[in-house]
Amino acid sequence: MEIDRDWGPWTGSLLKGSLANSLMKTADESRSGKPDKKRMVPRVNAPGWSFGVCFFCLRFEIVISERNIMDLQTQLQELKTSTQAKLAEMRGEHSKELQELRVAVLGKKGSLTELLKGLKDLPSEERPTVGKMVNEVRDVLTEAFDEAAKVVEAAKIQAQLDSESLDVTLPGRQVNLGNRHILSQTAEEIEDIFLGMGFQIVDGFEVETDYYNFERMNLPKDHPARDMQDTFYITEEILLRTHTSPVQARTLDKHDFSKGPLKMISPGRVFRRDTDDATHSHQFHQIEGLVVGKNISMGDLKGTLEMIIQKMFGAERRIRLRPSYFPFTEPSVEVDVSCFKCGGKGCNVCKKTGWIEILGAGMVHPQVLEMSGVDSEEYSGFAFGLGQERIAMLRYGINDIRGFYQGDVRFSEQFK
Repeated sequence: MEIDRDWGPWTGSLLKGSLANSLMKTADESRSGKPDKKRMVPRVNAPGWSFGVCFFCLRFEIVISERNIMDLQTQLQELKTSTQAKLAEMRGEHSKELQELRVAVLGKKGSLTELLKGLKDLPSEERPTVGKMVNEVRDVLTEAFDEAAKVVEAAKIQAQLDSESLDVTLPGRQVNLGNRHILSQTAEEIEDIFLGMGFQIVDGFEVETDYYNFERMNLPKDHPARDMQDTFYITEEILLRTHTSPVQARTLDKHDFSKGPLKMISPGRVFRRDTDDATHSHQFHQIEGLVVGKNISMGDLKGTLEMIIQKMFGAERRIRLRPSYFPFTEPSVEVDVSCFKCGGKGCNVCKKTGWIEILGAGMVHPQVLEMSGVDSEEYSGFAFGLGQERIAMLRYGINDIRGFYQGDVRFSEQFK
């Protein structure tokens, strides 16, 4: 048998791959005179043979395309069925296996992704249909994985509950409750007394200016309290306040006296460069009070202090005013309270005097009022300052101020 290999360029383009090689090999065997009985090629002329090859190739591509689509559908169905079967077996202890299966099926290198790579081998008109099938399978499997995750988590929680038995008849665990610090208790008690007397509570800055801390309090530049060894300076004009009086000056600047007199207290921490010992600390708490209005007298100051002392130490307590000096008050007094231990007879607490020094007070200096724009001819006032630590030490018999700051629970538990 003889076949002409000169089929022309238009037929050569139709013979591709293994089909073309097979046909070429059969033609070579025919020309060599050694025909292969298994591969007999009919004797046809070039045009007819070319048409036959063209038709055969077209038919071959259609068969391959349909076979690929059917294979992909089968693989998708098998993947969906096998995955759903494995998900149905998942229990509470299979959370790790569930995650591994999700990665193996839906991950970047998972089975479904590998099947998607087969789309490139399909004709372009078949890819949308097959792509839709793949997306549907992916949605079904994603939902199945989400449901399986809920089932696994619920089973895991239930297994944990089953393993952890709880006897509700057992007594509950004892919880040790804390309590407020003794200084906080003292401050709140003092504040409640003043609130009942119509005072307002005003907070201020712990970091103050030299102007409000000293100059507004009528303290001259050469006053010892302004020395570096007595005050914590941050800069030449900024410092840690040595008293809460700056709060009074700022409040006095803003107060509208057409609405009535100013009655305020300013509690808070203050700082001084003292050496810490049983009776001194570099930081402590003060409560300073200020009353400014018309016709305020020394009698008002004495009556106010007497009520405070009796509320704090008992109705039988008496007070004594001793002349003293403070730059921001004139006249100034030291206030003593009759000893609550011996009743004034003399003991180790009052150092045999019958009196205990408790606070300082006085009438507001006219220059302090004038610096705030208040007419000292029309208005007058009084001010006082007391230390919370000293009040607490006297009331509870505490002989070392450092106990307030050391954080010893045994110390705090005494004042529940």
